[in-house]
Amino acid sequence: MTALRQPDKTAPVITIDGPSGSGKGTISQLVAQKLKFNFLDSGALYRLTALAARKRNTDWADEDAVAKIAEELQVQFETGGEKTVILLDGDDATDAIRKEEMSLGSSKVAAHPKVRAALLNLQKSFQQGPGLVADGRDMGTTVFPDASVKIFLTASAEERAQRRYKQLMEKGESVSLRALLTDIQARDERDSQRAVSPLKPADDALILDSTTLSIVEVLDRVLDYAAQKGITPAG
Repeated sequence: MTALRQPDKTAPVITIDGPSGSGKGTISQLVAQKLKFNFLDSGALYRLTALAARKRNTDWADEDAVAKIAEELQVQFETGGEKTVILLDGDDATDAIRKEEMSLGSSKVAAHPKVRAALLNLQKSFQQGPGLVADGRDMGTTVFPDASVKIFLTASAEERAQRRYKQLMEKGESVSLRALLTDIQARDERDSQRAVSPLKPADDALILDSTTLSIVEVLDRVLDYAAQKGITPAG
């Protein structure tokens, strides 16, 4: 089982939540780089859990078995290079967890309360100095409710499907735009309707619609808002 550090409650936290394809992953990493903060891709933990379950031939619907896998998850985030490298049991799982199958799997395992409980302490342990940028779906509502800055990043389902379609086509994967849109709409409903930690903005979150905004425009707005809250680059 991954050794957990005690969270540093004095370290500022910026949470960036939102649905799949909203751009929160890209923006979160850029914000972390600009501020020289630590980075948590919480969604990757669910993707890793789904991948580990698949490798062990465990049904994603088997809540108890998947929760056991989540409890024993051996995961590392290596952020020293140009992109974050994610290790599962010491093996590079960065590309494997980004496949569309694991996107579906992560949403299914994340709907299990026991899985979410198993991963909660692991997520909290990432709060360390000089600060943390946490990317996910319930970072500002459940995991870090006292975060200094909370962002909810969204975009239309059609725009998010287009973005995902472009990403997958660039990777050489054969995909249907219509199927992607259907999957995104179904995932949105599943994530927003689940009993535990549903996808929704925190009451004190800044809501940003990125449908017509560039990455640079979204990044600037997030950094400006953080600066208004007194958060500036470390060092």
